Amino acid sequence: MLTNVFGLIIFLADIFAIFKIVKSAESTLVKVLWIAIVLVLPLIGLIAWFFAGPGDKALKL
Repeated sequence: MLTNVFGLIIFLADIFAIFKIVKSAESTLVKVLWIAIVLVLPLIGLIAWFFAGPGDKALKL
Protein backbone atom coordinates (compact mmCIF):
# COMPACT_ATOMS: atom_id res chain seq x y z
CA MET A 1 0.00 0.00 0.00
CA LEU A 2 2.85 2.38 0.76
CA THR A 3 4.25 1.92 -2.75
CA ASN A 4 0.84 2.79 -4.21
CA VAL A 5 0.73 6.03 -2.21
CA PHE A 6 4.30 6.88 -3.23
CA GLY A 7 3.46 6.17 -6.88
CA LEU A 8 0.38 8.39 -6.68
CA ILE A 9 2.41 11.23 -5.17
CA ILE A 10 5.02 10.96 -7.93
CA PHE A 11 2.25 10.85 -10.57
CA LEU A 12 0.58 13.99 -9.19
CA ALA A 13 3.91 15.80 -8.88
CA ASP A 14 4.71 14.92 -12.51
CA ILE A 15 1.33 16.28 -13.64
CA PHE A 16 2.05 19.48 -11.70
CA ALA A 17 5.52 19.75 -13.27
CA ILE A 18 4.11 19.27 -16.77
CA PHE A 19 1.50 21.95 -16.12
CA LYS A 20 4.20 24.38 -14.93
CA ILE A 21 6.39 23.53 -17.93
CA VAL A 22 3.55 24.23 -20.37
CA LYS A 23 2.79 27.56 -18.66
CA SER A 24 6.45 28.69 -18.70
CA ALA A 25 7.77 31.31 -21.12
CA GLU A 26 10.36 28.98 -22.65
CA SER A 27 10.41 28.00 -26.33
CA THR A 28 8.31 25.10 -27.55
CA LEU A 29 11.38 22.91 -28.09
CA VAL A 30 12.55 23.40 -24.50
CA LYS A 31 9.05 22.63 -23.22
CA VAL A 32 8.82 19.43 -25.28
CA LEU A 33 12.25 18.27 -24.10
CA TRP A 34 11.40 18.87 -20.43
CA ILE A 35 8.04 17.13 -20.76
CA ALA A 36 9.75 14.15 -22.41
CA ILE A 37 12.30 13.96 -19.59
CA VAL A 38 9.57 14.07 -16.93
CA LEU A 39 7.51 11.42 -18.72
CA VAL A 40 10.37 9.00 -19.48
CA LEU A 41 12.10 9.35 -16.10
CA PRO A 42 9.31 10.26 -13.67
CA LEU A 43 11.28 10.60 -10.42
CA ILE A 44 14.65 11.69 -11.82
CA GLY A 45 12.98 14.00 -14.35
CA LEU A 46 10.90 15.58 -11.60
CA ILE A 47 13.98 16.24 -9.48
CA ALA A 48 15.90 17.64 -12.48
CA TRP A 49 12.97 19.89 -13.41
CA PHE A 50 12.68 21.15 -9.84
CA PHE A 51 16.31 22.29 -9.77
CA ALA A 52 16.99 23.29 -13.39
CA GLY A 53 13.79 23.28 -15.40
CA PRO A 54 11.86 26.14 -16.91
CA GLY A 55 9.54 28.08 -14.69
CA ASP A 56 9.27 31.00 -12.34
CA LYS A 57 11.73 29.91 -9.69
CA ALA A 58 13.67 32.33 -7.54
CA LEU A 59 16.83 30.22 -7.83
CA LYS A 60 17.75 29.35 -11.42
CA LEU A 61 20.76 27.04 -11.77
